Amino acid sequence: METVIIQHSLSGDATEKTMEGPTVVQGTAVASPYDHRPKQESSPQNEIRDPTGPGVGAKQETRCRDPIFAFLLYGNVAAIVAVVLTYGPDAFYTSVDDNQETQDGYDYSGYIYSVLVLGLFAIILSGLSLPLMMCIPELLIKMSLFFMLGLSAAMMIMSWMSQNIIGGIIGTIFFLIFICYARAVWSRIPFASVNLLTACTAIKKNFCVVFVAYFFIALALGWSLLWAVALAGVSNKVIVESDNPYEGSQVNWGYLFLLFLSYFFTHQVIQNTTHCVVAGTVGTWWFSPGDSGCGAVMGSLVRSLTTSFGSICFGSLLVAIIQATRALANAARDNENQILVCIAQCILSCLESLLEYFNKWAFVYVGLYGYSYIEAGKNVITLFKNRGWEAIIADDLISNVFFFLSLCVGLICAAIGFALGSGQDQWFVNAPYNSDIQYSVSVLGFIVGLVLTSILMSTIASAVNTVIVCFAEGPAEFEANHPELSAKMRETWLSFYPDCGC
Repeated sequence: METVIIQHSLSGDATEKTMEGPTVVQGTAVASPYDHRPKQESSPQNEIRDPTGPGVGAKQETRCRDPIFAFLLYGNVAAIVAVVLTYGPDAFYTSVDDNQETQDGYDYSGYIYSVLVLGLFAIILSGLSLPLMMCIPELLIKMSLFFMLGLSAAMMIMSWMSQNIIGGIIGTIFFLIFICYARAVWSRIPFASVNLLTACTAIKKNFCVVFVAYFFIALALGWSLLWAVALAGVSNKVIVESDNPYEGSQVNWGYLFLLFLSYFFTHQVIQNTTHCVVAGTVGTWWFSPGDSGCGAVMGSLVRSLTTSFGSICFGSLLVAIIQATRALANAARDNENQILVCIAQCILSCLESLLEYFNKWAFVYVGLYGYSYIEAGKNVITLFKNRGWEAIIADDLISNVFFFLSLCVGLICAAIGFALGSGQDQWFVNAPYNSDIQYSVSVLGFIVGLVLTSILMSTIASAVNTVIVCFAEGPAEFEANHPELSAKMRETWLSFYPDCGC
């Protein structure tokens, strides 16, 4: 018989529960369901959770999960590489005869050079935002809240100034709702800042994970370049083979959807892999701080790229399908179908948001314990449903900070893109849409800056999500391993949610 101490609340009350034997995970007796500490370091004082409780995760058997989706990702990348090798060179070839008359076809090299330059600027700027979040978390939360309020007010004013009565009324309603929201959550900013501080502390103690994030940013940049070449090659092939190349041909929506799906699928995999690596690293810091460091980061990285990679690809593909459909609907918009497209985009946007919200917590469990995608989602839902923390999760103030910083980097990159379009005319001599090249490159800069920065922002976002899940599962381990942070967390948490149990 074995006695296990179960922590019931943040106040430290505990009762004893008698179990028939040691906890068994996949046939092996372990000291804790979260098996990050060496077995010889376990003691009755460390066994402070009920491993049989609902929503409590357990380390899974080491094997590949959801492997079919990993193979789909490999096939996707191989297909884009094949397209680049087949059609890519033609997109850069501009032949000029003796009369300096350009033959049919466009030169996309200027756009490719712009993506490279803008991507480098985005990496530098996003890197500067990381220490900023670590130094002034509470100030950034307040600034981002005011920014969102100002953005809502600007949309309302623009609607009234353009004499859009319906838009003005809707904008006014949403502005008033946001004022009420800001007033309601203002007192929760200290709690959100403590979560952000705890997450940043975990990142500081495992700073190698930042370099992993940079690696994935570089990988995302390389993928964006590769995909841009594939898109240019396919577009050039379609235009050149049409009867009237400068008027363009009918859009092949099938090709366009597959290209969008390919880009978003791989981008989601890159972003979610970072998420899982950070989750596993923060989990080690939380439950076994002695094992923190580069070793914990590399172990989490290896698990994310091997046994958990199929689960990452599974969830990423679901979001990518919706994103690609939204992009296709936006590309199909014209004066005759704007209302229908708007309705479709609204529905798709809601579905995308719900699925991304689900993934945000599911991938924490994938990174922490190695669950399959479906099992991870079930565990997260069970955990928070039984604990009654749905309202706490909804108070996602910290996401405003990530959006605010990503938007700032995107706007700066857009300004840099405008300068490139104005000062590097030789790059765009035979490029499509060269009459508005400054605006085209500005839009390209905004997209590149926003996308690449979102990957680095996901480092802190993943740590925050992991902190919430770990605090739900192991507040006593947090108290034992990180007493100062635990005291701050408990103080702010209980001041707003005195009845919540842990």
